[in-house]
Amino acid sequence: MTSVKHEKSTRSIVKTTLIVCGFAFLFGWGMIPLYRITCEHVLGIKLVEGGVSEATAASFVEDLSRTITIQFVANVNSKLPWQFATEQQSVQVHPGKLTEVFFNARNDATVAIVGNAVPSIAPSTASLYFNKTECFCFTEQMLAAGESRRMPVRFVVDPALPADVKQLTLSYTFYENTVATQRVADTGSPLPVAG
Repeated sequence: MTSVKHEKSTRSIVKTTLIVCGFAFLFGWGMIPLYRITCEHVLGIKLVEGGVSEATAASFVEDLSRTITIQFVANVNSKLPWQFATEQQSVQVHPGKLTEVFFNARNDATVAIVGNAVPSIAPSTASLYFNKTECFCFTEQMLAAGESRRMPVRFVVDPALPADVKQLTLSYTFYENTVATQRVADTGSPLPVAG
């Protein structure tokens, strides 16, 4: 009798475990589209692998009848001992025209640190029309102790940007990439060591 109860208990545990694992798998699988929707449509972060190509940017026709104001905001996470600023507070551009601006970062720490910049566009509806051909946010940025770096951002605003949008804000926040920083401390290189 005890063996039957034990067998039923074991089956119940296995069944519960399989259900929990199934839900965990579905939850993990569902997080990918939810993450994309949240980033692109709520936070205004355009999730693309790198920037658009120069050919794509060149294919846009400049709309001289419209001027869009692009404001720039530079932030640093409080745990990262860097200074980070934009060289211009804002620029006025015609949709379709390739534009370049610069940001400056400086590592105030006494050790090398690797940072990653997270971009966002406001209003979020405009993020799909803001195309970067070059951006420091696509790569890890390693700055040695006391090192400064001038970093370009090249972008073009798609002429299909809705007519009611007259101003965009491009914001970057730098965070420390602690894994890459530790790699630099251990090996002297921000890149993984080939095994």
